[in-house]
Amino acid sequence: MPWFFWSFAVVSWIVGLIGFGWGWLLVLLWIASGAVVFLRPVEDMLARYLFRLRQPTLIEEQRLRPIWGQLTARAGVRGDRYAIWIQESDEANATPTPGHVVGVTQWALYTLPPSHLEAALASELGHHLGGRDWLSLLSFWYSIPARCALIGVRALGRLMKAVPAVGCVVIGFLLIGYLGVLLAVLTFGDSLTLPLLFLTPFVAPPILAWLGRREVLQADRRAAMMGYGATLIQVLYGWQFQHQQMLGRDANRRSQVMSSSPSPAERVRALEQLQPPA
Repeated sequence: MPWFFWSFAVVSWIVGLIGFGWGWLLVLLWIASGAVVFLRPVEDMLARYLFRLRQPTLIEEQRLRPIWGQLTARAGVRGDRYAIWIQESDEANATPTPGHVVGVTQWALYTLPPSHLEAALASELGHHLGGRDWLSLLSFWYSIPARCALIGVRALGRLMKAVPAVGCVVIGFLLIGYLGVLLAVLTFGDSLTLPLLFLTPFVAPPILAWLGRREVLQADRRAAMMGYGATLIQVLYGWQFQHQQMLGRDANRRSQVMSSSPSPAERVRALEQLQPPA
């Protein structure tokens, strides 16, 4: 619901900026477009082009099949209900995917021993065990406008950090234009609905990022409930060791607030709290 609300705000905000007289019709068309996600080709297209995943090769499938079979039997779900796709990434876990697509990173596939790879897949499967697949897919579809806005905010933040002079100039012009439009809406508008929607770029990003971090921690919790907690901790430590990063060193506070994925240290701490005392 939060993702849908912020996406609705973004779509309404854009329609309000355009000044289209039949803008409500565009909003209704966006809401009705959710029906397309029930088509399996659309789900595959989202996995391939939006999440940048690829289908496994024959050799990769042969490695994944027995491990996936053990995991789904342990979780009590049908293995053929989901399709495993590969993300060419050096991260420990792939980007969480909705629907029936389960992602696994290339680093996990080629680096981890079978027991650790099973734990990494358990964390990925945990994203799908929290609710119905069609509901997660529909939720993601309606979250796309908000996610695009969040990507834009992060891009501006990276620009400011990389090139402070250029970043400050760009953000200054955007703020001047933004405040000018907001002032015009407050002066000539008949209601406060649109002005309130203009506040979403300031309120939504940290809330949506927090929801993303919470989703990852919940997936880890579900993996731990299946008995993979200790092994998943070893996976995270191994990833940190291979990438020569200190597990206890978190990024600055602003990066933590705006990040949609928790740090490995935060994930380890959450998993350690779930482990029974020795």
